[in-house]
Amino acid sequence: MAHDQLKEALDSLKETGVRITPQRHAILEYLINAMSHPTADEIYKALEGKFPNMSVATVYNNLRVFKEVGLVKELTYGDSSSRFDYVTTDHYHVICQKCGAIVDFHYPGLDEVEHLASHVTGFKVHQHRMEVYGECPSCVAKAAH
Repeated sequence: MAHDQLKEALDSLKETGVRITPQRHAILEYLINAMSHPTADEIYKALEGKFPNMSVATVYNNLRVFKEVGLVKELTYGDSSSRFDYVTTDHYHVICQKCGAIVDFHYPGLDEVEHLASHVTGFKVHQHRMEVYGECPSCVAKAAH
């Protein structure tokens, strides 16, 4: 499945005229396979051995390109560092307040909220975001010991 997602993502980039460099390919592949919603620094550290001449700025610039094309969402939460999520479907996030882990949460019923908000306020609603905060199972287990 990840291979198909990577092929689709690369095809999307080609369609928008974005050149596929080895670094872009590697960053996209890492994002698709990472379930951790990594920061740009985490992506850089994971790939620096493969691309010794690649800078953190290269990672940021490519993430910006992916974001503009609509392949990646930038997640900004309580801490100051942005995390990046490869966009496959609409989903929400459950965030651990202790370790910062972010887990995808799919729930289809909240699209109604956009329609209701639009109806009640007269706004043209473009999107919504929901975050659920708590403690992940690992942090709960650590606290129990």
